[in-house]
This record gives sequence, C-alpha cells and structure tokens, in this order.
Amino acid sequence: MNCDISKRSTLLLLTLLWAHHLGAQVTSTAQTYTVQVSTAQAWTDSGLDLQSGDVLELSATVSSNQPATSGAPVCDPKGVTATGSQTALPLSGAPAGALIARLHAHGAAPVLVGSSREFHIAEPSHLTLGINFSSAAICQGTIVVTVHVRSEGSNSAGRDSTSTNSVSTTAGTTGGQSTDRGQQLKSQLATAAQVFMSGQFGIGNSQAGATNAATSDAASGADAAPAPLKISDIPLDGQLRKGIDGLPRRVNDQFNNQGDMVNFVIVGSQKDVQAALAAATWHVADTDNQKAVLNALEQTYDSKDYLAMPMSTLYLFGRKQDFGYEMAEPIAMVASRHHFRIWKAPFTWNGTEVWCGAGTHDIGFAKDKRNGSVTHKIDPAVDGERDNIGSSLQKSNQARTLTYYLPPDPVQDAKNATGDGYRSDGRLLVIFLQ
Repeated sequence: MNCDISKRSTLLLLTLLWAHHLGAQVTSTAQTYTVQVSTAQAWTDSGLDLQSGDVLELSATVSSNQPATSGAPVCDPKGVTATGSQTALPLSGAPAGALIARLHAHGAAPVLVGSSREFHIAEPSHLTLGINFSSAAICQGTIVVTVHVRSEGSNSAGRDSTSTNSVSTTAGTTGGQSTDRGQQLKSQLATAAQVFMSGQFGIGNSQAGATNAATSDAASGADAAPAPLKISDIPLDGQLRKGIDGLPRRVNDQFNNQGDMVNFVIVGSQKDVQAALAAATWHVADTDNQKAVLNALEQTYDSKDYLAMPMSTLYLFGRKQDFGYEMAEPIAMVASRHHFRIWKAPFTWNGTEVWCGAGTHDIGFAKDKRNGSVTHKIDPAVDGERDNIGSSLQKSNQARTLTYYLPPDPVQDAKNATGDGYRSDGRLLVIFLQ
C-alpha cells in the first residue's frame, strides 16, 4: 500500500487541531485498558505497544449477561470442555477455549494467560489476545480482559509521560472509574497526531513515530491471522482460470511504479459485491480529501465515528480503482486499518462480473523510500489480509464458496511502490458470492 500521507496532510493536521480542541496532550498516560475477546476472530489486537522494562498485568473474567443459546458453553478464560474436534490448537498443551496471548505484532508463539498472568517485557512488543480454539462454536460470548501496564521499578502505575505508543482501544477503567468516550477520543487522536507530526515534521521522536505507530483495530474483528477459511477443493472452471491467468499480477502508482499484488477475485454483480461488503462491515473510503475533512468534523460533533479515511489512488488496467474499502476502529484508522481496492475485470464469467482486488493491512507509519515523506507501513505478510477479506465475507454468510488459485508467474517476494517488501504464497483467493 503506498498512501502518500503528504497528500492527506490537510486531514491529518485536522486530527492534531481536533485533538487540541478536545484538550488532548500529545502524550499517552493511560495505564489500564479493557479488551473484549471472542471466537469471532482468531486474534484481537489490543492496540497496545509495549516497551522494554514494562510490566504487563492481565486479568480476565467471563462477560456477564451471556446465557448459552446454541448448546455451546460460555467462553471462560480458564478453558472449556470442547464440544467438537479441536486438533492443531494454536497453543498445544493448553486447555481448549483458554485465553492466550501473543507479545509481538505478528508471528510470535502464543502463550497461556488463563484468568490472570503477569509478563515482564524484555524487548519492544505488541499485544494481541485470542482464544485457544481451532474450529467454530467451541464457546460463545466474550471474555473481558483488563490490561494494566506499569514501568519496572516505578511506584506509580503509569508509564513514562513521553510515551507515544499506547492507545486505549476500548472504554476501559482506571482506578475503578469509567473512561468516557471523550477521554478515549483524546487518547486516540493525540497519539495519531503525535505520530504524524513526528514523522512528517521532525517534532518529537521521529524514529518511534515512523516505525511503531501501529494502533488498534480490535473493533474491526479482523487480524492478520483470521479464522481458518472453509476452502472448496473443486477446481475452477477453465474459462475463469483463463481470465485470471490474464490479469496483471500487480497494481501500480501514478508513476508506474509496481506495488501491491492482486491477491483476490470476487465473482458477482456490482450490486451484490457492494451489498456483501456492507454486510461484512467494510466501509467505502472517501474519495475527496476536502469532503473527508467535512465528514470527519460533522460525524465527530454528532458523536459518531468517522470510518471512511481516504486512501491513495492506484491503477490497474490503466485506470484507478473503482472502489476502496476499509475496516478499522474509529480514529485509529489514521494509522492502522485493514483495506483493499477493487477493479472490475475486463472479462465476465458465465455472464457475471468479475472483480479483482489488492488487499493490505496498514500497521503504522514509515518513511516513503521514493521521496522521504511519511507513508503507511503494511504488514509484509500480505496473505493475512487476503484471508481476512475472505473470512469477513464467510462469517457474514455472503460467500458461497472460496477457492485458492495459483496463477502462472505468481508474486511471492516483492516490494510495493513505497519500497517496503512483502511476501506471499502467490495464490489468489477466488470468492463466489451467494
């Protein structure tokens, strides 16, 4: 993904002014967070970056008022009695259904949390939480996790006041008092503004701003490790394979620099595609920066969430994307979001439109290697976002079948237009809508 943030500086500077209007300091002083974890997704991003010397305390309880309705037991952080086959658990040897965690952004081995656990952080980490299951309906409801962070050796419960990497991801509690929406927005906006100002204008710690700006998308219900997809083993029709084989493998920017890979295909009419994505809680990105500023202001002052951050224009078939979609927690999408662009293919299959897309997961900010400006940094394991798109449509019952297809000359190791590397198994996910 090659979003040139300098092109959106008007909107992001508005974020800074917005934070100032709310009385936010460009620091993060929150120490206690509340995260709700369920089996709706494999991993829930806490939005919390941890620093060396931090002490992380986790305590978990069963959410109240969640009676069992489908025969499956209520989720419990200590684990549940599995009602079906639970092979290849994320954390083997731990009880099925138990609360588990990863202490890096992606790829780290999971560890058991259970009802409570304390971790002493030795190196910069990022916290994600999950439930130890490998198949659907092991339990229902949510586990409420209270996350408390303090610095090693500190008599206070807080972190250093200069930290810019902590974002409250849900309305939590500190000292037993409820954190209201306004306070939550202050924290999120201030962090996003500080990160942007650090990277764009050299204010504050620019290196931290450029590399560790990942914020929460826990509300999106999606992560780079989505729930396992139900993949059809029926081979694709020959005509459809021929059409996919002829697709460009990668998109390009306005300077014809090759970038993100084409990693999924949706078969369905435009009307059906738009309805399916809406049902899966994807939001259409604003296409006009000036309009986006007005929308953001209007929705905020109406106590609504702005979920349509513009994305840069990329090209396929010699034309810009037909639609851009994104999914992220309100405000945090300034730095972190799941998103993709789609183009209508120049062919149909059995009289039905075919759409090809390029999906990536923004996880923070980085330096644009083309011009030194600030741009979004993507998760280099782009297959995670491909599968997240399919998972979201499958969970919302919008996908009839999903099939992997490996085309000729697959993209497996490349760089996007801003110079960041990414990797893939080269397969496209072909999604047939209901």
